[in-house]
Amino acid sequence: MSGELSEALGAYRSGDWERALETLTRAETSGGNQVRAAYLIGLCHARLRHWDEALLYLEQVVTQDEDRTRVNQCRLALAWVYAETGRTRLAEYELGRLREAGDESVAMWATLGFAAFAQGKLDEAAESYEEALKLDPENPNALNGLGYVLASAGRDLPRALTCCRKAVDLAPERPAYLDSLGWTYHILGMSREASVHLVRAAELDPDNEEIAGHLEALKEGKK
Repeated sequence: MSGELSEALGAYRSGDWERALETLTRAETSGGNQVRAAYLIGLCHARLRHWDEALLYLEQVVTQDEDRTRVNQCRLALAWVYAETGRTRLAEYELGRLREAGDESVAMWATLGFAAFAQGKLDEAAESYEEALKLDPENPNALNGLGYVLASAGRDLPRALTCCRKAVDLAPERPAYLDSLGWTYHILGMSREASVHLVRAAELDPDNEEIAGHLEALKEGKK
């Protein structure tokens, strides 16, 4: 691996996705390194929520790479981007290809749950998150996902609260987890606790429309 690729990978792993992109634009790559660079560029754009650019590079890797492991990782990243941008059928297609390849993982099941939830398929979403937790009962993303789905469905609220609390305990500064916990408290009628977590979520992610909507609903007493 070239020096620039190694540097970019280090920046990516440290969460400095913009520096990783800057480094990759300077890199001279060919052959296998060119595919690795495209994959890393796609991941950086996905992290930065540059959806169109992410898809451009990730789709390139899926069609050109011969490394099965990297292709499967890329399909998972594609599914996440598709789910985030409302293209849930495309997300399910990529996840279906992973299942056919026998490459099931916590991330795959959690992404499948997210895609199902986006389509209003609450039972399917809950089932997918349950599968994820079978593989890793301590996974905060799966815990948060299941808790939020259950709360949204108004079903098994004690378990929803337990899942969301555990996710926040494992990752206390994640706005999405704080939002889910706050929203679950709101559904349970515990306004004070809901406010604490929703306000903190909004402080950490002030541009998030869903969190802002939950805060507004709390103020208006809507569920």
